[in-house]
Amino acid sequence: MSTAATVAILRARGQPYSLETVELVDPGPGQILVRIRACGICFTDVGVQRYEQGTPLPQVLGHEGAGEVLMVGDGVSHVAPGDKVVISYASCGACNSCTHDHPQYCGNFMALNYSGVLDDGRVPMRQGESAVYGGFFGQSAFATHAIAYARNVVKAPDLPFTSLAPFGCGMQTGAGTMYNTLAPQAGQSVAVIGAGSVGLAALMAAADLAAGPIIAVDKVASRLALALELGATHTILADGSNLTEALRAIVPTGVDRIVDTTGVSAVIRAGLEALASRGEMAMLAVTAPGTEITFNPNVMLGGRALRGAVEGDADPQVFIPWLIARHMAGRFPHDRLITPYPLSAINEAVADMAAGKVIKPVLVMD
Repeated sequence: MSTAATVAILRARGQPYSLETVELVDPGPGQILVRIRACGICFTDVGVQRYEQGTPLPQVLGHEGAGEVLMVGDGVSHVAPGDKVVISYASCGACNSCTHDHPQYCGNFMALNYSGVLDDGRVPMRQGESAVYGGFFGQSAFATHAIAYARNVVKAPDLPFTSLAPFGCGMQTGAGTMYNTLAPQAGQSVAVIGAGSVGLAALMAAADLAAGPIIAVDKVASRLALALELGATHTILADGSNLTEALRAIVPTGVDRIVDTTGVSAVIRAGLEALASRGEMAMLAVTAPGTEITFNPNVMLGGRALRGAVEGDADPQVFIPWLIARHMAGRFPHDRLITPYPLSAINEAVADMAAGKVIKPVLVMD
């Protein structure tokens, strides 16, 4: 038996999505069939849509799904049909990283999240005899239904699906990078370069940690205005002027912690040169193939550190419930970032996000 699903299919790199009907396989052992009610759009989806990253086409993307469990395969015990859930990235649970509490660096990450097939080798969707690839980040949630796994399905409280969906990636990535990776102490300075959904999630976490000053950098004035409402103490409008000088004008001794969500080489170099001694900078963006960063290595001699972070260095089963509780306590008001769109308006939502008109578009499937 299979499940009919309406999905947004990417058929060619750089092209818009098309809404089509597919047949979705039933869940196998360790797998879960979820009726998707909402799915956030992330710039990782946009990156795969625009650039070759090893994902086979045609494919259904989407990796911030929230919905209701319809069916579980053998071995799934932590959720049951009817449960409300958030879906995050997939991990194997058996490699060195997974067994040492770092599933975000799973040794099988690419196979589980980018290969286009399920962990048992099945293609998850078909149209007649034609394969439609999926399993993107263990879900492919630009759809009314998706197959996910026990390890990336997180039981959720009774919140609106539009509010729950972004926790699966964007909120986890930004907030986790601040809470887990950089972990500024109260009173340490923080800069967030790029005030999109991931950057503002990091900023809200910095405010929750009582860091300060907190500097938001972006080229869209409306985003900077929102950043001030969410906890920023200073803003910098990115207008092509010297970013290092602008940051050091606010914190002359250098910034203690910086998050970059842009992936722009010159911006990352400027951030490095604005770090305080023993300061740390985390890069979060997925960049276009061929992107390179150059900087003066002497900058690093002050004990400064440049590092990458995946999914906020977070285990979804632990971190997502913790972050949702933070939201419910009024300490992480991420719903201020959300703009809902129907699934049928996915191409409009992507265009609006890319143009800076909205921060976190969330597709609603009903």
